[in-house]
Amino acid sequence: MRCRLRGQTWHLGEAYLFRVNGDSMKPNDTLTEIGNIAFAFAFIVLAAALGYRYIGLPPLIIVGGSGLIGLLAWSATYLKRPTSPEIILPCFLLTVAALEIHMMEEYLTGFGPAMSRLFNITWTERGFLIVFAFVGPALYALTAIGLFYRIRLAGFLAWFIFIGPGVAEFTHFIFPLLKPAIDPETPQKVSHLFPNGVYISQLPNYYLHTTGTYYFAGMYTAILPMIPGIYAVYRLLKEDRQRKAFVVREDQKTSEMPLTGLR
Repeated sequence: MRCRLRGQTWHLGEAYLFRVNGDSMKPNDTLTEIGNIAFAFAFIVLAAALGYRYIGLPPLIIVGGSGLIGLLAWSATYLKRPTSPEIILPCFLLTVAALEIHMMEEYLTGFGPAMSRLFNITWTERGFLIVFAFVGPALYALTAIGLFYRIRLAGFLAWFIFIGPGVAEFTHFIFPLLKPAIDPETPQKVSHLFPNGVYISQLPNYYLHTTGTYYFAGMYTAILPMIPGIYAVYRLLKEDRQRKAFVVREDQKTSEMPLTGLR
């Protein structure tokens, strides 16, 4: 049942009264939005802290930066107006499928040990597999289910994937140009005992100046998750603008209607 009171449209539900307000029709769920943002921010802090604790500074920068950008985009779009699963779910599944193919190349070419040599951090192959071969796919599956049911927190995880493993893969094309922190002039693989007591063997060197080859672990397939990831960002922002404009037009039409009372 709907009524117009004081120039605003109200909907009477079974247990509550809520208003068509601004750009969306929803209950007064400010606390719910704050709770979702708090969970998302806690996820960023936890993931970045674990990355810094067990690997080093680069994961902190990559995860923290991607997470914060994703948080801003999500809070302005999906959190307020969840995107239809028909739009966001295919983009997400294509991105994570391409990401899995990309990570296969990373594993085969020693991405973790290469990063360890480049930045003097302790990223072992075991740690790489735990994050990207076990935890990651489980998180992707749960996110896909959440997107299907338009769970708002799932939208944040999707945005995090689109911005992080999606857009940020371009860094693979920068890494060959950076001078490794460990034995930069030695082209062969080396073993190294890190200050924290972790010993890692077979650290490859992909420094262009030393090897003469422009390549870094995972670089050939880095573009794969970037294509659906960047497209997803474009598609979701465009869709959200269209939905927001439509709701504004409908709200303007409603505000021009005469007082009709209950009906």
